[in-house]
Amino acid sequence: MLRRATLAALAAIGITGAAHAQTPARNQIVVMREIDSDRYDPHRSTALAGGEVMTMLADTLVAMAPDMRTIRPLLAERWEVSPDGLVYTFHLRRDVTFCDGKAFTARDMAFSLNRWIGRTTPRVTSPVAWRAGDVKEITAVDDHTLRYELNRPFSELLSQLTLFFASAIDPATVERLGDNFGVQGFNGTGPFCWGSWTPRQEMVLNRHQAYRWGPDFYTNRGPAQVERVTWRVIPEAASRVAALQAGQADITQYIPPAFVEALSRVPTVTRHTQPNYFWDVFMGFKVDKPVVNDIAIRRAVHMAVDRPALVRAVWAGTAEPARNIVNPNAADFDAESDRMVPGFDRAAAIRTLEEAGWRPGPDGVRVKDGQRATFMTYAINTLDNQRMGEIIQQALRQVGIEMRIQLFDATVAWGRLATQEFDAFFLSYPYVSATDALNLYWHSRNRPTPNRMNWADPQTDAWLEAGRSALDPAERARNAALIQRQLAEQAPWLTVARTSLTLFSSNRVQGVRAHGLYGAGLYKVLDVRTVR
Repeated sequence: MLRRATLAALAAIGITGAAHAQTPARNQIVVMREIDSDRYDPHRSTALAGGEVMTMLADTLVAMAPDMRTIRPLLAERWEVSPDGLVYTFHLRRDVTFCDGKAFTARDMAFSLNRWIGRTTPRVTSPVAWRAGDVKEITAVDDHTLRYELNRPFSELLSQLTLFFASAIDPATVERLGDNFGVQGFNGTGPFCWGSWTPRQEMVLNRHQAYRWGPDFYTNRGPAQVERVTWRVIPEAASRVAALQAGQADITQYIPPAFVEALSRVPTVTRHTQPNYFWDVFMGFKVDKPVVNDIAIRRAVHMAVDRPALVRAVWAGTAEPARNIVNPNAADFDAESDRMVPGFDRAAAIRTLEEAGWRPGPDGVRVKDGQRATFMTYAINTLDNQRMGEIIQQALRQVGIEMRIQLFDATVAWGRLATQEFDAFFLSYPYVSATDALNLYWHSRNRPTPNRMNWADPQTDAWLEAGRSALDPAERARNAALIQRQLAEQAPWLTVARTSLTLFSSNRVQGVRAHGLYGAGLYKVLDVRTVR
């Protein structure tokens, strides 16, 4: 099947993509992806498609090592934190330049961070400005010293500052391009510079020749060993597989599960994985809506769904079944809460419903106080969501629960997921730690999105605030554990799968290493080189 699909895809490339049907030049690589971003501005986009490119165009004060726990120097060579956790003083490297050759200073970094949190003119409103903490003031003390002052301690600040939202960008280029910054051009300090962008087709990045300040988990600190990186959009999965096998492209993380095992056996292709990859798939419930507001229904859903079998059927070995809301490899994961989450037990699901007063109706759907056990689920229309929805729907029907599903194209899905029209939903999300994940989804102030569950519990908020401001890592972990246990008991999510990061490269390139920060398979690619 794989051979037939790839041959068909190669034929399609020969007809519709002749201009791209050649091996990339020496010292140049082609990275394939499924979709493009709408823009490349770190403060106006939260899309993975934008972030995976911006990590090459720009740098942050600090970097996240591939273990997803260790913070390493990047633009800041060192830093101090005041005893009360309110003031961070970053000492910046003195040899950094933007792509246009201008020297990078603390004033540029202060501008970039203040723009992120909406304190520059014209004002930019980033949807993830909360990741910067409760900022009092960010100022340049001198050319190479940055003062970052908070109103309240934020234990996750350094982790958040590794994300592409905290990138350093050139104020002059922002002023010159205005709303077209990240559309018509970009000027950053990253290992690659903006070359050209043809939306929905490809983006070309050229090597930043002066780059010497890459993070220390790379053997090569800069400049990059390849002269050019072309990010090419190839929507068809079989075409991506074919291009990789034919040597017409070099790297991709966008290989569907059905192709992964077969492609892993191709001798001209290398598979790379990242065990510390935190991108989970879940089904969430609006806990204030009829039917799903009953904890018995939510716990019965957990017991009715055979998650290991579901994950095997949908992800074909490229994901692991999940229980707890947090990945066991993430900082502040709580093992006790993992044991508290209900597992697959259809008989127990039926007993739970019976004991809660949900009796079988004439059509097999349970009824309680005149209310049928039926609810509506919204999701983005993807193959994974289609298959997952069908499996969960059938499993719930066997215990007397009816789940209806509406799938929407991605162009309209996010708008529909911001409404109160539905009772449950499928989504996936990245995070860097337990505290990061819990603050994102479970604080009451984040209703109606991303807290689409409408979870509003004062105790949860108190634990979140205590963990967020904790100066002691043990105190932060304790509060994260309390929340994980509370959610394990209340079951407002059915955490389904922990997706894995699988990166494939052709044998034309060496030095490829999967990273995974915010879902991006590649990071600075400083060690990547071509061998022909």
